Amino acid sequence: QLQLVESGGGLVQPGGSLRLSCAVPRFTLDYYVIGWFRQAPGKEREGVSCISSSDGSTDYVDSVKGRFTISRDNAKNTVYLQMNNLKPEDTAIYYCAADPGGNNVSYYRRFGMAFWGKGTLVTVSS
Repeated sequence: QLQLVESGGGLVQPGGSLRLSCAVPRFTLDYYVIGWFRQAPGKEREGVSCISSSDGSTDYVDSVKGRFTISRDNAKNTVYLQMNNLKPEDTAIYYCAADPGGNNVSYYRRFGMAFWGKGTLVTVSS
């Protein structure tokens, strides 16, 4: 079992920013695709963004393009999701996920991954 630990969620006003972090076991980022997913109350889970292990290629859902940025720090064994210009519709539990498969980031963002964290709540409200 792969342990993924999210942090950085909280309450923020519309237009504000948050940075989520996902701590992963050592060397995970060398071999696993990492993604951020979210689930709002009453809605299905949605893939937000993914980053590959090989070349750092990324993929985003259209609703966050230009506002969210996924990145990784292999030395710190951490993946980040920088979220800017947050909107009320971004309110959700955000989950970090990982998969040891290939690097088709679009595929994994759409269909999910093998290992999941417990999530961190992001609330965007005035």
